[in-house]
Amino acid sequence: ARALLDDIRIVMLATHSPEGGLHARPMQIVGLEGSTIWFFTDVNSPKSMEIGREHDVLVAASCPERKEYVSVAGTARVVQDVDKQRELWTEDARPWFPEGARSDDLALISVTMRSAEYWDSKPTGGFLAFSYIQAMHEGEEGEAQHGKAKFGG
Repeated sequence: ARALLDDIRIVMLATHSPEGGLHARPMQIVGLEGSTIWFFTDVNSPKSMEIGREHDVLVAASCPERKEYVSVAGTARVVQDVDKQRELWTEDARPWFPEGARSDDLALISVTMRSAEYWDSKPTGGFLAFSYIQAMHEGEEGEAQHGKAKFGG
């Protein structure tokens, strides 16, 4: 799961909306440290407010070319730490934060991974079609590799 996140920098971050549903949006990973994923955000954005109300989030990533997929459940928090913002700063964020790492509205979202699931379904062509038909007929998953991981306590 971690290796896929290292390769894929744009993921979907799902939070809980005020109405009680889920709200997902694409986000760029700016840092991965141990079991923590870092993103930049506007401290006043709806996602920051949603995380302030409910810390449980989901991060989903995929690499369709390699037929690899990952889903990470975690605990998020919004932090303003100028030193960490400078450490993780990327010019990709400048269109949203013209003043750079010292922008007043710049904050970080820290997601501490609690668990992850990944799928690696390499079969191609006829074998993939056979696996699909077999799964439909037998009610079982095809030949995809699937795993789970827990982080922390």
